[in-house]
This record gives sequence, C-alpha cells and structure tokens, in this order.
Amino acid sequence: MHIKLDGETDFDGWRKAARTLVLSEVKPAEVSWSVRGDEPGLFEPPDEAPPPAAPSGTFNVPAKFVDLAKTTILHHDPERFALLYRLLWRLPGHHDLLDVATDADVAQIAMMAKAVRRDEHKMHAFVRFREIGREPNSHYVAWFEPEHHIVELAAPFFARRFADMAWSILTPEACAHWDGRAVSITPGVPKAEAPTEDRLEETWRRYYASIFNPARLKAKAMQKEMPKKYWRNLPEASLIRPLIEGAERLTGAMIANAASLPHKAQKRPKSAKPRQPSSASGDIATLREEAADCRACPLWEDATQTVFGEGPKQAPLMLVGEQPGDKEDLAGKPFVGPAGQMLDRALKQAGIARNKIYVTNAVKHFKFVPRGKIRLHQKPNTSEIRACRPWYERELASIKPELVVAMGATAAQSVFGKIMPINQNRGRLIDLDDGTKALITVHPSYLLRLPDAGAKALEYQRFVDDLKIAADILRQSPRAA
Repeated sequence: MHIKLDGETDFDGWRKAARTLVLSEVKPAEVSWSVRGDEPGLFEPPDEAPPPAAPSGTFNVPAKFVDLAKTTILHHDPERFALLYRLLWRLPGHHDLLDVATDADVAQIAMMAKAVRRDEHKMHAFVRFREIGREPNSHYVAWFEPEHHIVELAAPFFARRFADMAWSILTPEACAHWDGRAVSITPGVPKAEAPTEDRLEETWRRYYASIFNPARLKAKAMQKEMPKKYWRNLPEASLIRPLIEGAERLTGAMIANAASLPHKAQKRPKSAKPRQPSSASGDIATLREEAADCRACPLWEDATQTVFGEGPKQAPLMLVGEQPGDKEDLAGKPFVGPAGQMLDRALKQAGIARNKIYVTNAVKHFKFVPRGKIRLHQKPNTSEIRACRPWYERELASIKPELVVAMGATAAQSVFGKIMPINQNRGRLIDLDDGTKALITVHPSYLLRLPDAGAKALEYQRFVDDLKIAADILRQSPRAA
C-alpha cells in the first residue's frame, strides 16, 4: 500500500491515512509513504493506488502521541511517516508504550521531536531583519536556513514579537510573511533574493560590541548555543572572532580597574570615638542619631551611611527586611530600590498603606563586594546580625507594633534571635517573647531573582497573601486609623 501526502508537513493527511490503515489491519511493513511531487521510489508503483476505504470502528491513543506526532512530522527525515505509523500500530496493544524510554521507536521519535524544537528555538534566536525602503513604507526581510520544516511553526512567534511592522522571513523551502493582520506562507526562494546589509546594521554591531562581557565568555558554550553555520547570516558575525580573541586582554583590564566608591559627599567620615548602642529604648529620632555612629561590626567602614528605619512612631505594623541595598545605601532610606518598588506594589495589592507602617532592616549597613563599578550585594553573617540586633530591639520597644513581619532569612533570624526556616513557618502567626505577634515571609528581592515568569507570578501572589494576613490584623487595630 503506497500513501502520498500533500506536503512535507501534512499532518492531517497522515493522521487520516494512518487511522484508516490501522483499522484495516494493514501492517507497517506493507505501507510506504511519500510526499506528492517527489520522484517515485524504486518499489513505488507509477500510478498511485487509492487507500482502502475507512472501515467502521475506532481506537484511542494518548494525547501525548498526537502532540509528539505533530512535532515529529516537521523533521526532515523522509522515514518519519513510516516511523510514526509503526509506533501508532503498536499503541493499541501497549497504551503505556510512550513511557518506555528504552524502546527504540520511542527513543527515535523523542530525539526527532527534540531536534525540531531545537531548530525552532534557533530560528527564534538567530533571525535578523534588514530594512527595505524607508518609513512609512518600509518592509523588514530576513534570511534563514532551517534544518527542518519549521517555518510555519515558528512564524507566530515573530508575529507576536514584531506585530507593528511588516516583515518577511525567506528560507529555501518556505517563506513566512506578516502584514499586521495575518501570517501567510509562500514557497521558498533562493538566497540571492534575500537583501544584504541595511543602514541599521552598523548600529546593531556597535550595540552588540558594547554588551559583550569578556569576563563571562565561555567560547565552547557560546558555539554550542550559536553554531558557526548560523554566523554567515548574522550582522554581528564579523565581530565574534575578534571579540573572543580579545577577551583575555579585556578581562585583565576590567580586573585592573579599581572598584568605585560612593560619592565623597555621601561618604560618612570615620568617628574618633565609636558609639555602641545603649540598652535604653529611646524615641526613634534619638535612635537614628545614635545609630549614625554605630561601630558594632566592620560593615560601617565601607558603607556610605547607616540606613535606619522610618515610619510613624506608633505604627501597628513593623516590616523588617534583611539589609540595605545599593540604592538604599546612597539614599539613606530603607526600601527605595527595585526590591522597595516590588514591596510597594505588593503592599498596595494587599490593602496596606506604606505611610501607615514602620519599615526597617535587620542590618543597618550595606554589605557588598566591589566588581568594577558595581557593588554586589552580600548576605550578612550571624555575627553581623547579632551586632545589629540591639538596634532592632530598641526600634521594637519604641514603636510597640502589634505585628512584626520578618521578610527573608536574615530578618527572621534577627526577629526571633535564631534561625527560622521560611517555608516551614511562613503564613502563620507566631508569638514573640514580649507577646507581639510575628509573621515570616520571603524578601521582595527573592521575587526579583526568580528567572521563570510562571514561578515569579506564583511566588509574588504568595507574598501578597502573606501581607493580606497582616492587613487583616491592621483592620482590627485601633491604631490603624
């Protein structure tokens, strides 16, 4: 039985024919597959025989197989149709076959599907558009040479990303076009029809050179992610080899550059008589003045200034962070950098007004390691947390909040005087020794570090839910008004 499909990516035609063949009990060895327009094979009859009529009946396959088949059929291997049919033939008698990773057919199909997805990823990464004409009539054209039949699969990505410009992606097999409304697919063209350099490419090369970081270069990993076969179509390709060759020299120059220091006007002069925190509580203004000259640990030497807490004197809620960051160190105020912006957004969503609460940190000085012009945040150690804890205790005694929210492991260690695992204790109220309620949650900077968008959205909502517990207590507090 010989089956001819309408095209290299004719999944619907393959599925219809394969279903009929299985129900007609036609074994895989008795079927040959080809694409209409190809040269006839050695054993292929000159005239196409009609497929058998579809018999009555039905059978089920896992949804996983359908998804796998839709991807695998985009592979360039001409044997993919026969391989998929052989696997389909075996599935009714072995419904869990796709879970057997050691099976030869399953392993080969998985490998082919992975290759298709990898090729799609490479197309997304290495397509470079060139401008044809000038606005408002300009059109953007790119040339790409995929390994597999992925043009139609990859095109929607570019339609979403470049929705506001008319573009065409030319390949030897098929071309994708976007007019601002819909994607259309046309036959492939030779590379000679693709445009050469445009007026924007020198700008792009300057930008690429400016973001190249020689200190983080891993040449083998780079070439694995960007194989040399793609270089000939990339505007920045002419820079790659010189940048790699000069990486060692540039890295040495970066290391030789002295680390930047805070602005002299912001750098606090060293005091001849270090002041240690006293045991008295005092009001917040007095505490802030005393803390400005704190020398209880070495962190004061490199920090710009002490970053003390701020907020109403009788706030019902106290938020305790871990330590100031770069922005806080320069401004002298807690939570004014990226983590502070994240906190403000979460507080608003939880229904808490920041100007009604007291915000501070467990450690009052910025701990960092200089890297060129950048100051990299470093986690405070236990001795530094203990040295700064008297300031937190005096803030607590002065404010007398009804609830303390410890954000992060460092804050929890300061509030409770011992290490408190976050995940085991978050989301529930805990009594402190003086009767104040405490709540543990994550630090906003943790949310900023999450690379996965889905995980970040989930963890952000958990953070807001923790703050809503605090909001419920605030609504019951007579001091909230």
